[in-house]
Amino acid sequence: MTDEKLTCAARPCASCPYRKDAPSGLWVEAEYDKLPAYDGEIVEQLMQGAIGVFLCHQRDGHLCAGWVAAHGPHDLLALRLAAGKQEVDPSVFDYETDVPVFSSGAEARAYGIADIEAPGLKARRLIGKLLEKGKGREDA
Repeated sequence: MTDEKLTCAARPCASCPYRKDAPSGLWVEAEYDKLPAYDGEIVEQLMQGAIGVFLCHQRDGHLCAGWVAAHGPHDLLALRLAAGKQEVDPSVFDYETDVPVFSSGAEARAYGIADIEAPGLKARRLIGKLLEKGKGREDA
C-alpha cells in the first residue's frame, strides 16, 4: 500500500450518479445497481456485501464524493473499515458539499436507470466526453 490515503474531491463530479443534476442514463445499469447496497444501517450494509469503498468514476485514487455526501461518512461501513486500515484521510469524516445529492443509493439508482434505453442530449454529450477520457459507458 502506498502512503497516499483516499480523499474526496471538493465537489462530486458532474457525472456522479448521486448528483441530482447529473443526467439520467449516463452509466450502465450495473453501475447504478451498486448504489443501494450502501443504504441502511451498518449491519444491513454488511449483509448486502457493501464492504468496499465506492471510488470516483473519474478521479483515480479518490472516493466518490457523492457517495460520501449522500450517505454521510459516519454511516458507511466500507468507509469505517478503510479508515481502520488507515487507507482514508481523516478529513473525509468532515466532508460536506453544497451540491444536491440523492438521499439514498436506491433513489439515485431509480433516477439513473430511468433513461438508460434513451439517454437525453445532456447525457449523450457527457457520455461522449467520458468516452474520450476512457471512462464512459461500455454499451454506448
